[in-house]
Amino acid sequence: MTRTQLTTLDEVQLLDTTLRDGEQMPGVSLTPGEKVDIARELDAAGMHLIEAGSACTSEGEREAIRRVADEGLDATVTSFARGVKRDVDHALDCGVDGINLVVPASDKHVETKVGSTRDDVVETTVELVEYAKDHGLWVEVLGEDGSRADLDYLERLLGAGLDAGADRICYCDTVGAADPERTAEVVSRLADRGPTSLHTHDDLGFGVANVHAGLKAGADTVHGTVMGVGERAGNVALEEVAIALDQSYDIDTVELERLYRLCRTVSDATGVALPPNKAVCGANAFAHESGIHTDGTLKDGTMYEPYPPETVGRERRLVLGKHAGRAGVKAALAEHDVAVDDDELSEVVSRVKELGDRGKRVTDADLLAITEDVQGRERDRHVELVDLSATSGGNLPTASVRLRVGDDERVASGTGSGPVDAGLEAVRAALSGDHAGEGVAFELDSYHVDAITGGTDAVVTVEVDLSRGDRSVSVSSTDADITRASVVAMVDGLDRLLSAAEDGSTPDAASLADD
Repeated sequence: MTRTQLTTLDEVQLLDTTLRDGEQMPGVSLTPGEKVDIARELDAAGMHLIEAGSACTSEGEREAIRRVADEGLDATVTSFARGVKRDVDHALDCGVDGINLVVPASDKHVETKVGSTRDDVVETTVELVEYAKDHGLWVEVLGEDGSRADLDYLERLLGAGLDAGADRICYCDTVGAADPERTAEVVSRLADRGPTSLHTHDDLGFGVANVHAGLKAGADTVHGTVMGVGERAGNVALEEVAIALDQSYDIDTVELERLYRLCRTVSDATGVALPPNKAVCGANAFAHESGIHTDGTLKDGTMYEPYPPETVGRERRLVLGKHAGRAGVKAALAEHDVAVDDDELSEVVSRVKELGDRGKRVTDADLLAITEDVQGRERDRHVELVDLSATSGGNLPTASVRLRVGDDERVASGTGSGPVDAGLEAVRAALSGDHAGEGVAFELDSYHVDAITGGTDAVVTVEVDLSRGDRSVSVSSTDADITRASVVAMVDGLDRLLSAAEDGSTPDAASLADD
């Protein structure tokens, strides 16, 4: 592809505001521990700046910011601060490296929101920048609602911040109202005054486009959040910015191979699911079902992918359904070390399509069961759920399971954040040697629930993807009880994983206990 130069910069810096702006997404509230975990992942990925929160919010928020600031991260750690002195003092108390000083820029914000005047805002901004710099803080001045501000006034306001000693200024499309042309016009003026950042939202779907327009106009730093979490339609997604700049313009930002792990960390902490059709982190980003696409991808990975999934820490996934072809089914079976002849393959493909025509996702367990039936093989279960009980009343959800492992029966219990989580922990305990260890090492890569009937007697289907070492398996289970459906799916998946030993043999109970 012919590449158009976006900027003369070899590197664009990223400022992550997942811990502040991202947390303002309705329903999202991060504990101090979760903020620290996310900050560590951000730092490991090479994030340049991390806005750890808004110190003015509460003492609990200040404690979280302190913990992030005390981590000794390579990234510059900052706090959001409004245009009042006590916000700067709160930030200083948290021990951060700097502040993102947000002051009103549009008349709507200057006059209606804070009841001030343009001149007073400029004067206050200068005083606060000087105060923060006198106390050793790195300072970025953000003109809130800058995309709808009078451009001459915005330039005057942010220019005054730079003259007072601010390290940089920021163009803010606070409500995602700007188009790329407006962004380029504003940023080109601001960048002539000094180092300029971009803070864009996605309300018009222009989040990434405005970033590119702003960088082309002279900006050198991008604010955003992981997965684009944030208010309304969200902030620009930093993983999308990073991969687009790398692939289209050869511009470095962060460690790309850590992007998927970072998205998973944020998803787990915030409870915001990864959309299946999301770039970089979506379940379908590197998934192929169509027979033509699968065949082409198996021959040449670039056939239907713009870049290898390993670039962002992912793996390619072949999905089976009514569009599946022989090449995809054969490749999926090969991943489980199952060989079929041409006639058997034809029959397996036919049955897979039949399931897909009924609207069913064909999981790995379905595929293996179909193949066993076609080949006339009977498979002995090595791990099977015998009984399950779960309680979610009170403060600590608890579950107990009885498993048949080889010729043994094992009973164990677990606790968790909910009955499903407790059931998973009970299964881990039952598969550990002493029922008190950490259990079998496996990862729950994805968990999805669909209600397939309505009303109070709804039946649900739970689909899980599990992995253990270099093996993975997808399984589904349907039941009126979501906890039972979840545990059955997990146990069935573990049965498949644990039965598939490296040499093709099946492990006995003793080898399971020693894991």
